[in-house]
Amino acid sequence: MGKTKLEESIRTIPDFPKPGILFYDVTTLLENKKAFKQAVDALVAKYKNKKIDKVAAVEARGFIVGGAIAYKLGAGLVPVRKKGKLPWKTNSVTYELEYGTDTLEMHQDSVKPGERILIVDDLLATGGTVKAVTDLVKNQGGKIIGIAFIIELVDLKGKDKLKEYPICSLVKFHGE
Repeated sequence: MGKTKLEESIRTIPDFPKPGILFYDVTTLLENKKAFKQAVDALVAKYKNKKIDKVAAVEARGFIVGGAIAYKLGAGLVPVRKKGKLPWKTNSVTYELEYGTDTLEMHQDSVKPGERILIVDDLLATGGTVKAVTDLVKNQGGKIIGIAFIIELVDLKGKDKLKEYPICSLVKFHGE
């Protein structure tokens, strides 16, 4: 089976950030006006009738895609950032990484109880980051309508941590 146009627009970089890792660089898709539009339009089409109130976008590449999707859906944008980057009162969640932990934060008033939230990031790998975002949104009373990605690294089984949510990923890489 041949590559899709979106798949062709994603650069792969071997041994980054360390030996043995094949890095999928979504910035080449973002730089390609046709591919970027195609990706945003495909995700918007999936959620346009879901009455999304806000898009929770994950730092940093998720901001780019999430901002475009929020705009087209007529929704608000909630930035989910690394610890210490947001200027007001925050809620935080610490989660496990392959080698250590990390913390994500969201403003305490960014998601109101009952709001319909779409979570957006550029890539689904092990699922730890987005699982942390689901915890933040749920802790503020938001209702997660879906989680959207441009890229999914299927073999890393990130979906296993997100089984209770509908997931949409536009490009799936296997065996890398």
